[in-house]
Order: sequence, then structure tokens, then C-alpha cells
Amino acid sequence: MNNPILVEITRGNLVESRHRGSVSVVDAEGATVLSIGDVERRVFPRSAVKALQAMPLVESGIADKYGLTDEEIALACASHSGEPEHVAAAGSMLAKAGQDAGCLECGVHWPMGEAANRALAASGGSPSALHNNCSGKHAGFVCLACGQGNDPKGYVLADHPVQRIVRDTLEEITGACHTHEKSGIDGCSIPTYAVKLPSLAFGFARFGTGIGLPGDGRAAAARIRKAVARHPFMVAGTGRFDTKLMELLGERAFVKVGAEGVYCASFPELGYGIALKVDDGNARAAEAMMAGLVLRFLPLSDNERAAVEALAQPVLRNWNGIEVGQIRPTAEIAGAA
Repeated sequence: MNNPILVEITRGNLVESRHRGSVSVVDAEGATVLSIGDVERRVFPRSAVKALQAMPLVESGIADKYGLTDEEIALACASHSGEPEHVAAAGSMLAKAGQDAGCLECGVHWPMGEAANRALAASGGSPSALHNNCSGKHAGFVCLACGQGNDPKGYVLADHPVQRIVRDTLEEITGACHTHEKSGIDGCSIPTYAVKLPSLAFGFARFGTGIGLPGDGRAAAARIRKAVARHPFMVAGTGRFDTKLMELLGERAFVKVGAEGVYCASFPELGYGIALKVDDGNARAAEAMMAGLVLRFLPLSDNERAAVEALAQPVLRNWNGIEVGQIRPTAEIAGAA
């Protein structure tokens, strides 16, 4: 089936581009709240599930064992911009486990944030694995390995104890089997598992409410959400969508981007989890969809609504600052008749 058009890009009075996609909104009991498009097609959530992957670090008590701060717990959930604060926090996490950047297996790239990228280049520096947008997640994996008494070497491999416990956690929270046959390798080299959008949405409904999470899962999820709400900068960075939305809404919304047009979210006060995918992987379309769903479901003050509308329907300007168009979710996202 062809998924519906969920985002349009305008230029002047015409629609220049269109993006198709799918959306699943599920409550913590597994009931469908909203379903748009082919939600049964498996997708790789990629970085959208980093908060779920951080659950064993907190639930096991290892985050407390190493005295990880809220900033560091938030960084474990991050796709960060490689700004100095992000790099320092990742290094601090490793040092608390008696390790350094040399043990990271995420690879090296220049900072995602343009200002951080330019500053590093201007200083004559070169990037390290700490600048990788996934370094916080990987530092968390290293802490988990060391805290369990395991050698962190090879922690990115599917059969390493770290990845086994992470996979088990993802299965437990989402209720979906994460099998080798439906897996791939993520950009940072860890396994990623293709699952259906309703399973992802269900996992984030449970993450947002604690309902159905066994053991200390409810407390771990609450602690992660609180850490991110207190330090949304650590999850993304200056000017980034996730940071701006969570600075605005605090614990009312947890949102996390994934590669290739995936987004996941929790709306704890409603008990909803959200998972969406843009067919062509366009990131700005995924952001507009997520902001549109915030507008559709969450009660907002006038000031909050205006701020979220600016994220849902950003104005496009050319290099001279002239307004040339707009990104906008379609009526299917807005829930309009």
C-alpha cells in the first residue's frame, strides 16, 4: 500500500515536495489510539530507542555505582551535537568506569553541530570518538560492561553480554521479538532490530508511564525521563528539535529522533507512546510530523501552542533571509476533517 502524504513543503503558493509516512499511537495497555498508513511494515528505529537501551544501566544500579549525574544519564540517551559539554560528559562517564575514549567502538566523526565543528577545526583540533553523536550511549554501554565485571572490548557485538541484556530489555519493553533475521548494523556499529511501529509506540507508552515494566523498570524509566527533562540540551544540542521541544514541555513529553525519518515519543500524562516513519527518511518532515502530533494530543497554553506551531510549520528562508516557503504537516496529522 502507498502511505498517505503527511508533510508538504511549499514554495510560493505551490507544493514543491511531499513526504509520505506512517504513524502509530498506542496506550500503555496496548490499545490503538491512532494508526496512519502501513504501520505493520518493520522499521529500524535506530537512535530513537536510545532511552530504552539506557534502561539496564539505570535499572541495574550501575549508574548509581559509578555516580552518574543526571546530565550523564541524559547523554546516554543522546544523539548529540558534539559540543564541548557533550564531549566532557562522555569522557567523565568513561573515567568513572576506569576507562577512556580509546575503548569506544562507535567510530569517529566531526561534531554534528556546525558551531562545534567550526570551533574544533579553527583550533587545529581533530575529532575523536567522544565527538561521535552516539558517544554517550556507548559510554553507558562501557559503564554497564565494567559494572557487571565484563571486559568492555567488543561491546558492540550482538553476542557480548551488554548487547544481550540490551536486546532482552528492548524485547521486554516493546513486546516484540528482536531476532538476528530482522537485524542490521547501526551507524555506530551496534545491532539494530526492525520492528513494527505499534510495538515501538507500545514500548514508549510503557516507558512514559511505567505500566507493565517489571522489577525496578518503572523507577528506572522515571529517572531517565526526569534526567532528560532537566537537561534536554544533553540529548541533542543547541538549536536542535528534541532539545527545543523538551525545554518547552519538560516531563510532559519525551521525544527522540532516529535516523532515516524515525521518531519516537512518550506523552506520560496521556499514557501514550508514539512511533512514526517518513518513507523517504527525510528528517525535517519527521520533525514536522512529531510537532503536529504534539499539537493534536497535548493540552497546551497559548504560548506553548505558538512555540510548537513554529516547530510544526517552520518558515523556509533563502540565503538573503527572504521567506520562500514552509514545511507543514497535512490534515491527517492534525486530525482535521
